[in-house]
Amino acid sequence: MKETSPAVSSVNRAKMYQLVLFPMNNGATNVYFVLILSYVAQFGSSVLLLGMFASIMVTVMRVADAITDPIIGAMMDRTSTRIGKFRPFMIIGSVIMAVSVIALYVLLPFIPETMMPLRYIGFVVVYFVWVIGYTFQTSVTRAGQTVLTNDPNQRPMFTIFNTIGSMLGMGVMQLLIPMLKNAYDVYDEAGVLVTSGYARPELYRVIAPVGIIVSVFLTVLAIIGIAGKDRPEYYGIGGDSQAKVKVSEYVEIIKNNKPMQRLMVAGAGCKLALAIATNTTVLLALYGIVMGNYNSLYLPMMILGYVCAVPFFLLSVRTSQKLGQKASLTRYVAVAFTCYIGVLILLIICDHTVGSALTLSFPFNGGGAINLYTILFILCFGIGYGAYYATADMPIPMVADCSDYETYRSGKYIPGIMGTLFSLVDKLVSSLAQTLVAIIFLICAGLSELPTDATPYSDGLKVAVIIMFCIIPLLAWAATLWAMKGYSLTGAKMKEIQSINAARKDLISQGMSLEDAMAKVQTIDQVPQKFRS
Repeated sequence: MKETSPAVSSVNRAKMYQLVLFPMNNGATNVYFVLILSYVAQFGSSVLLLGMFASIMVTVMRVADAITDPIIGAMMDRTSTRIGKFRPFMIIGSVIMAVSVIALYVLLPFIPETMMPLRYIGFVVVYFVWVIGYTFQTSVTRAGQTVLTNDPNQRPMFTIFNTIGSMLGMGVMQLLIPMLKNAYDVYDEAGVLVTSGYARPELYRVIAPVGIIVSVFLTVLAIIGIAGKDRPEYYGIGGDSQAKVKVSEYVEIIKNNKPMQRLMVAGAGCKLALAIATNTTVLLALYGIVMGNYNSLYLPMMILGYVCAVPFFLLSVRTSQKLGQKASLTRYVAVAFTCYIGVLILLIICDHTVGSALTLSFPFNGGGAINLYTILFILCFGIGYGAYYATADMPIPMVADCSDYETYRSGKYIPGIMGTLFSLVDKLVSSLAQTLVAIIFLICAGLSELPTDATPYSDGLKVAVIIMFCIIPLLAWAATLWAMKGYSLTGAKMKEIQSINAARKDLISQGMSLEDAMAKVQTIDQVPQKFRS
């Protein structure tokens, strides 16, 4: 597909390889989303013996991550190097995360128990350094879309390639780590699990370098994808010559960008639902304790979710292209909401006894014959998970729409701050995930430490799982649906915005000032025909 110069058209299109490769940046960072955010609390509690402190620090550092986002976003908006605006942040972030993960998972366990204060300090310091690197690279995923494409038919495709990238990163680690964990489980002579692989430092010494290799590979692909677009001629309507935005202006920007405010609520709701419902400890408690056979159930249900997500990816992209991204997000979140009401009912009536007619059952790894309960659970969970997994990252390309809207509204090109303002609220809300998991297990099941597959069943633990696997996601999706009601950036509105921005950019390229171009072209009827989408 041939690129069109932004100076003569309202449409900036990407080549297909760019659309495919740049979203791998999200896959690269999602490797660490699993490697760190899903396992670090378990690692800190079971390996470093830090107890609940590890879960609390996950939340504290997630808050710190959110706070650093706007700072790094402002740095990105003011950055201009020989290799562009975005690629330096991808490279630096990848290096920082790789080094800090090795320090965390490989080196810290060698600190002896007699020096526990040093373990606490090392855990906090190394984790904070990782947070900085994570923010550097994740910020680019949202901000870089603005230069990649503004084509209403292409931008929704970012969602599907972004999800493919996410599956390559997150999915590989989610499938690989539990399988590796089984090799490190310790059983007694009677075949009873004595020590979970998640409590052994040897496991983390293996998964850390594996995760780093996968992440670096995906980062290289993403750099190739954005290289041709990471140039000044794609930086907003003023190019590289526009005035830098002062930090004091950011409050005014977010105050006046109403679509961004609503997208923050929707994005935070989607992320909270994803973070809680896919939390490793929650899934381990669901399949390993409540349903009694983790080895038989976890991987089949994980694969089922991914398989069911495929048709929803295709449907969501098609809906976005025809009706806009708002319509697509609203439609499929509503599908997930409806199906998870069914999942909630099925979990309430679930019997934890292996072989019961009211529990999941698969005919392998010690499971039983498939029953009616299993069929109903597969339908409700599969359709619901497929719908919400397909929409979980949909707010990311919508950030690019909000950034283009800000350029249309104020003339400012600030993709870094727009992306990181979105992720600030996103992370503040999702930072509650790990602490909520620990607190809910404590309140409902009386567990002072996170459960493992050796933890015995209790009714309180079942209540905790139901709250986290169903009720919290349902509340989060309800907030998303409410926020999208007042979201104004429909498909038609975005076409109008792109046309006006293109006309203004053309005037600026001919020597007109930004202020004069903004004043000259304010509505679609003032846009020359050649710039109308």
